[in-house]
Amino acid sequence: MPAAVSVPLVEVDYLERELSRALMIYKFGIDEMMTKINILREEFTYAREYNPIEHVKSRLKTRDSILAKAVRKGAPLTLDGIREAVRDIAGIRITCSFTSDVYRLMDMITGQRDVNVVEIEDYIARPKPNGYSSVHVIVEIPVYMSDRVEHVYVELQIRTVAMDFWASLEHKIYYKHDRAVPEELREELRVAAETARDLDLRMEALHRRVHGDPTDCAGPQPRSEAHNPRSRPSGLCARTSG
Repeated sequence: MPAAVSVPLVEVDYLERELSRALMIYKFGIDEMMTKINILREEFTYAREYNPIEHVKSRLKTRDSILAKAVRKGAPLTLDGIREAVRDIAGIRITCSFTSDVYRLMDMITGQRDVNVVEIEDYIARPKPNGYSSVHVIVEIPVYMSDRVEHVYVELQIRTVAMDFWASLEHKIYYKHDRAVPEELREELRVAAETARDLDLRMEALHRRVHGDPTDCAGPQPRSEAHNPRSRPSGLCARTSG
């Protein structure tokens, strides 16, 4: 438990035990989402000419990491309080070939009937000041236990190979400098992020010249309340599962 939290020891022990049990449910949430993603991946591999998914990686936050983030956000130190404040306990990162694939895959996943979209943060349309680009989607899915149904938040991070390469190196640089990165290095990272975006555009243009654009998927565009990811035309770009 983070040292800065002043909570009776009995309550701390109880919360830590309950959180450890809750992590099992989040792990099942990851399993449910990975099944959905792997079904799409196998369909693309065996039934279609093009597979937009390059890599998939999942992670489950540790108990200490969850508690530390809850404290930083000033969340009530209860399971319900932590659940609502820390919605990225379960996370899946999907790496795609091209920017249009990011949106195409997001629409396929979020269009499934048992996937409830809670929040979309589009850092491709609006990159972070440091240059970070990705689409983050918080979804809520049902996990069927032996005696009940638990609804679990899972964070999806969907990005291109170039975006993932940049984010990985940026993380290593910040870790090496204990997050106190000199301004000149931060500027170099911003420039590198622009280069990565330019590479994505060039490679997608080449891909379309060679293979055409059979899905007619839209490229990056801001997500807003007026833009519902379920509102795309039917077909490959917005396929839903029954």
